[in-house]
Amino acid sequence: MPEADAEGARFYADQPQTAPGFFLKGSHQLDWGMKNRLARVFSPASGRTVMLAVDHGYFQGPTTGLERIDLSIVPLLPFCDALFCTRGILRSVVPAESQKPMVLRASGGPSILREELSDEQIAMDMEDAVRLNAAGVGIQVFIGGDHETRSIHNMTKLVDAGLRYGMPVMGVTAVGKNMVRDAKYFRLACRIIAELGAQYVKTYYVDDGFETVTASCPVPIVMAGGKKLPELEALTMAYNAVQQGAAGVDMGRNIFQSDAPYAMISAVHAVVHENLKPADGFELFKVLKAKK
Repeated sequence: MPEADAEGARFYADQPQTAPGFFLKGSHQLDWGMKNRLARVFSPASGRTVMLAVDHGYFQGPTTGLERIDLSIVPLLPFCDALFCTRGILRSVVPAESQKPMVLRASGGPSILREELSDEQIAMDMEDAVRLNAAGVGIQVFIGGDHETRSIHNMTKLVDAGLRYGMPVMGVTAVGKNMVRDAKYFRLACRIIAELGAQYVKTYYVDDGFETVTASCPVPIVMAGGKKLPELEALTMAYNAVQQGAAGVDMGRNIFQSDAPYAMISAVHAVVHENLKPADGFELFKVLKAKK
């Protein structure tokens, strides 16, 4: 790909970016309302979050584990820091008395029946996010995809609307089927999303160089859980991500497709917020699973 310059190596991953007066990097100069919403999603005590991602149905339909969100997901609400869902699920299934912060999927378009998934549009109005008392909105950004420019413009339009209303925007790195999932790609994608105004970024973990992804992104990164893994592997990935600079995780399948979702989300919470080692987190998972 054409590059104006060779990518540098001065990431200084061992020197955290400062955020005077606020606990989230890159957020200290935001408006009060936006910081308040971010402080609902991210714990001020740990600076991290365990988001539960259940928005898969917006293009996959009733995927495994999400056939009945009222039975599989609503009981898990007390154990996550925030729920990432669609406005349709929020209105139809999530109890209005819930005090849990909601981050709403704001993009949509093609379903899994289509080969090209990057042909998305903004799929909700910011006023509706405010009406639903959301703590944020999330949108796919397809860096390198067929509809890259449109997806970037979708995000920037959403960011502009979010700045008017004090609503944080989470940009989600969407990797095409034929693209390399490595640190170089995620450094590019996350930095573009942050540079164009998203308040935080959701991206995937990579074993080699993930600390350079988080260090070179000036706003918080939450790790996407991705495909279902064995529980110990998923806990190890979450632990490594936060130790290498992520401000938490946004996990879905690794929780709701587990044999014991309550035990798994509890173990992920301990790994993310309490720095519990993966092996100890797995032991916690097994104990809680046996009790259930």
